Amino acid sequence: MSVCRFTNVLLGGRWPFAGRGSRCLTGGYPGPVQDGTAVERVKERRPFCADLSRTRGEPLGATASRIDHWLLVEYRGAWRRDILGGSLLSPRLKAHLREHLELLRPARLLFVKQPERRAASGRRVLLASTTPGAERLLGLEVEHQDDVRDVDLAGALAGGEAPFSPVADPVLVVCTHGKRDRCCARYGGPLYDALRAAAPPGEVWQSTHVGGDRFAGNVVALPQGTFHGRVDPGDVPALLRALAKRRVDLDRYRGRSAYPFAVQAAERALRETEGLLGLDDLVLLGSERSGDDAWRVRFRTPDGATHRLDVVAELGEPELLTCEAAEPRHVRRFGVAAHRTTRARLRP
Repeated sequence: MSVCRFTNVLLGGRWPFAGRGSRCLTGGYPGPVQDGTAVERVKERRPFCADLSRTRGEPLGATASRIDHWLLVEYRGAWRRDILGGSLLSPRLKAHLREHLELLRPARLLFVKQPERRAASGRRVLLASTTPGAERLLGLEVEHQDDVRDVDLAGALAGGEAPFSPVADPVLVVCTHGKRDRCCARYGGPLYDALRAAAPPGEVWQSTHVGGDRFAGNVVALPQGTFHGRVDPGDVPALLRALAKRRVDLDRYRGRSAYPFAVQAAERALRETEGLLGLDDLVLLGSERSGDDAWRVRFRTPDGATHRLDVVAELGEPELLTCEAAEPRHVRRFGVAAHRTTRARLRP
């Protein structure tokens, strides 16, 4: 459906903006719109995508982005929609970051900041590997951002470390990227303030887009790689207690970035049925496709049992997935269709 047609639907069949200066765009995720088009005005009038998601009771589970490696760069300038291309970083540094993102795929670059560090000298760079059993969090402070041009980021995550140092405390990133989606600014800003007031100094950062704007406020814990959505300031104490104990807060848990969506769905179902909330309670033994939209996932639990879960994917009803969306889109939902358990035999 074109943006013009969708605009007409949203406005009840009226076309108040047709005329000189208005323009029809098509596409699923348009960039910034110029010249006061109907699309921009409709976006201002429509409800926030996070509010729509809450109202329809959209499940949080199995919605975490699939990422193994994270590059966090402190950048205090304006965050554009295209964070790297729209930044004032040097062309050589941009090329260096793109090269290492490709080497580390699946990887994500986040620009991060702490308003209280605005006048501080130096810039922080953080690297995280979120593979279960091989989680790592490394930190480095450079005098100038261009100093990163000669740092082997991929090598550091592969085990070389230098010039990075291990970071003992976890890092929480809160998406506040309003240029990407207005919900991230609306819900992320107050959430950042609440987390910063409650968490140890330096652990919490504002960040660019982490994925899943409609689940704002979004928090990602590193190096665990756990995604948490619809986190309100009042939820902060419970979330921090769970993270400190390496436990899963299921009420806000979106999934773990190390797992594909099908595995995330199986993990959540198993935690719910078995009451296993420890982050390390489940060991992934394997997963494979068993059909076009079907997977078989195997986990081991602390009692030694092996759980085999059959996961299927179905298309949900069309939904506006972001505040910027030009038209509703179908989303794949993942659910467990069967669950079998094999108990370990006790030796006599």
